[in-house]
Amino acid sequence: MVDVIVVGAGPAGVAAALRAADLGARTTLVARQEFGGMAASDGPVPVRTLAQAARLLRDARQLGQYGVAVSEPTLDYPRLLARVREVVDDVRAHSALRQQIEGLGATVREHAGRARLVAPHTIETESALRLEGDRIILCTGGTSRRLAVPGSELTATHSDAWSLTAVPASMLVIGAGATGAQVASIFTAFGSRVQLFQTGPRILPTEDEDVSTAVAAAFRAAGMVVRESFGTVESFERTPNGVRMNFSKDGVQEHAEVALAVVAVGWVADTVGLDLAAAGVETDAQGFVRVDAYRQTSAPGVFAAGDVTGRLMLVPQAMEDGHAAATNAVRGPTTTVRGDVAPIGSFTDPEYAQVGLTEAQARETHDVVVETVRFDSTTRTIIDGRTFGFCKLIADRATRTMLGCHIVGERAVEIAQVVAIAMANDMRVDDLARLPLSFPTYAGILGRAAYRAARAIDPSAAQAPHGEG
Repeated sequence: MVDVIVVGAGPAGVAAALRAADLGARTTLVARQEFGGMAASDGPVPVRTLAQAARLLRDARQLGQYGVAVSEPTLDYPRLLARVREVVDDVRAHSALRQQIEGLGATVREHAGRARLVAPHTIETESALRLEGDRIILCTGGTSRRLAVPGSELTATHSDAWSLTAVPASMLVIGAGATGAQVASIFTAFGSRVQLFQTGPRILPTEDEDVSTAVAAAFRAAGMVVRESFGTVESFERTPNGVRMNFSKDGVQEHAEVALAVVAVGWVADTVGLDLAAAGVETDAQGFVRVDAYRQTSAPGVFAAGDVTGRLMLVPQAMEDGHAAATNAVRGPTTTVRGDVAPIGSFTDPEYAQVGLTEAQARETHDVVVETVRFDSTTRTIIDGRTFGFCKLIADRATRTMLGCHIVGERAVEIAQVVAIAMANDMRVDDLARLPLSFPTYAGILGRAAYRAARAIDPSAAQAPHGEG
């Protein structure tokens, strides 16, 4: 029987432990703190709970349109934080994955503190736990990157923002990627005066350009200040009411003063104290653990999965990594991960999501058909009063395969999951157009986009638009 030690109990570690135990390995899952890692403590679980509160505030203001008379909603932030704790505790206590892991005979060691490699197959933790295993899988996750400028200690991370005990009157968010946009969107909904700063020419730079444009417009309409290409941060200073960020562009000095400055400029591997060199584990130039296609590190018998390797750094991909790493640790190099279909989205207001290639990427190597269905032209969004947004579907003209889809608006993240399933199974746009999707639904918006794309490719072959949204 193979002994497998999984270091880190976030999504990658949980998936790795479950898979290793399921394959019959004697498995120990070592958690620095609680089971679930960042995803449960300050990641998707609490953040989605906060986003739900923001959505409820928005929806409550719409009730009058449907004849439901209520007073203006107000936010009881302490009560919301109590609800967040309830949700997090409930997820930890009733996680089906934990029950499965322990049911398969694996050992879960929580609150072990940070682990370090003392030999190629041995770890020690801050709680004096010492374990030896035939295979070690490193799933220690990532941590926020700090700005290397004077006064950076006066700034907060996104994790700090999620743990605030009161809503700040004003907030500056530096970095308008997925994390920064989410912080900015939620606290705008909660009543903070938010300024979102991005060094590049557009927010959400990894999204399709139309998505960036639409979300930025929605943010501004909600009262948020969005500054793209703002220049360079030079320093932060404490003020009587918070913090001042000093920045410059083209020799012109500027500053912004707020109650709280949140830095969301990237994510780095959390390898503090691991002593990777003791086991011969190499890292790349950015500090991420280097792995091959089988999640094997440079050290025999040592694997790595999830954020610590720098691949996409999202929960679903971390779990996919963990599953593959454990499979290969127990069975040998047999399993790789597919990276061509990975739905990504965020619970901002409005939501946005993507799967596959952006339009610009697709045009580099394909003759494409691009069809965009606006949310102000579909039945379900009109019924719900959620008419801001669009669904853009990109297909290859010759093969009719779907290359990418990009959505902004209500339930965008859910729509992207449907597209991902279709793309993963090589469904063509004409196949999707023929599906009689329920009416009126958000998934039906995708059906309409597929119908339009199929008709653009071959008008004679297009079916009736059963999926009209």
